[in-house]
Parts: sequence; C-alpha cells; structure tokens
Amino acid sequence: MRRVGATLAGGSGSTRLAERNHVAHVAGRATPLLAALAAAAAACGGGPDRIVLATTTSTEDSGLLSVLVPAFEEAHPPYTVEVVAVGTGAALDLGRRRDADLVMVHHPEGEASFVAEGHGTTRCVLMMNDFVIAGPPDDPAELRSATSTEDALRRIVDSGVEWVSRGDDSGTHRRERALWDLAGTRPPGTAYVEVGQGMGSTLILTSERRAYTLSDRSTYLFMRDALDLEIVYERQPPLENPYSVMPVNGAANRLGALRLAEWLVSDEAQDLVEAYGVDRFGMPLFQALRPGCEFREDPRAPLP
Repeated sequence: MRRVGATLAGGSGSTRLAERNHVAHVAGRATPLLAALAAAAAACGGGPDRIVLATTTSTEDSGLLSVLVPAFEEAHPPYTVEVVAVGTGAALDLGRRRDADLVMVHHPEGEASFVAEGHGTTRCVLMMNDFVIAGPPDDPAELRSATSTEDALRRIVDSGVEWVSRGDDSGTHRRERALWDLAGTRPPGTAYVEVGQGMGSTLILTSERRAYTLSDRSTYLFMRDALDLEIVYERQPPLENPYSVMPVNGAANRLGALRLAEWLVSDEAQDLVEAYGVDRFGMPLFQALRPGCEFREDPRAPLP
C-alpha cells in the first residue's frame, strides 16, 4: 500500500498537525494540487495492477485502512492500492475527473448524486460508525445534560466556547453544516474556527484550544490518548455515519476497482471491519453492514 498525503500514525500532536498542513487546503476544493496528488499516486510505479482509492481522512486517521489494504493486497497479489486520503468532497471530485478508480466516502446525498450523474457505477453502503461531539473534560457548555442535538449545539453558542470546524467540504463538515441548520444557529465571529484540515488535525487543534468539534467516533477513539478531549454528546439519530464504496465509471483501472470493491463487501473484509478496534478499545470502531452488493460496469463504459 502506498499513501499519497500524510498519515497521523506516530509522532507528537504538533508534528502530526504539521504533516497534514500540506494537504490542509486541498480537501474539499477542486484545485490543480488535487490532480497532482492523484497523478503522484499513478506515477509511483503505475501500471494496470495499481488501484487508486480516493477516500476520507477518517478511514485513514482511524487506522482502518492500514488493516484493510494490506489484507486485500495479500489476497490479490497482482494489485497494489494507492490511497489518496482527503475530504469527501475532494474524493468525489477526484472520481468525477477519473483521477481515482474507486471512491469510499461518507455523505449519502453526495454519493447518490455521484452515481446519478454517471460518475459512479454502483453505490454500496459497506459500514458505519457515528458522529460524536468532543470537548473539554469539564464540559463548560454542559453538553452532557443536553436533551437533543439541537439543544447541545445551542448550548455551545450560548456558552461562548469556541467551535472548531473542519471547513473542508468533507462528509463530516457537510454533516456539521446540516446540524447547525437544524439548530437554527451557529457560533458567531471568531468563536467559529474553520481549519480546512482532516479529522485528526482538527481534533488536535480542538484539544489545544479547549474547544468543541464534531468527530467520527472511530478517529476520536484512535487518537484519544493524545487528546485532552472527551466525548460529551453522542448516540443520537442525526449522528449516524454510513460509509459507501463506489467504483468510478470509466476509470483507468476499472477491473481493479471492481475487484477491490467486491473484496470490501466480502465476508473476509467485513470480518476485519467487525474486529477492528476490539482488542484496543473493547469495541469495534466501525459496524460491518455485510451488504451483499453486486457491482457492475456502466454499459456506456464496458470493460476492454
């Protein structure tokens, strides 16, 4: 497995944050640098057996891909997977330009549009986790006693404590914006901090500023020991977080994309998803959905 972009594995919080800075303004924006990242993936010894996977930072920052990708490569020796970990919006843009062979993201509305517009051949929801609100251990806005998600967000606004937003058009950022719309309010002025970075870096900054943020549970748990944050609000229906995989229609390695997509929904891969995190956290970081999807090529773009 090759990664294009930084990983948060190892190093201090400030070091990991610096490692993310060079992709901070890429996520969620259609820029020449995004194309350069994908081109770099293809250039790393490219060939018909190299699969470019555009995915969210949460699948990377939670450590899940470090388990799934090597297992796929071991089961399918001809293939090597290049991972481009960016926000969901940026990953979908890579798919639209056919700079990726397969997209794995977490924004149902954006995914449905991606397939309806002909960019993806099939959408399959393969796993899920949930979003949580993380904040200072002393919880100055008293979110632990909130009666609903809207109440929790309004308490943050009323308290004047900062909110740190990913601000990168990722699936997490899109869900955050929808939740603020649901609450009918948002922190004013400098109390709303947009960072344009991935989930790991956003959590580090939130911890440093003693602020609140929306995070997927998996990345928070994976990084918990390096953070001065606790989950202060969780387990409400608006916070469910499904992940889907979609082969890109007409991608450079369409056959490889199909093989990886089929493997991700297989029992072998779903068993790995179901077990991931149990040893360390006593619970899986993702829920395996075992969807049993069948992937197909769009008849407008048949395999050669």
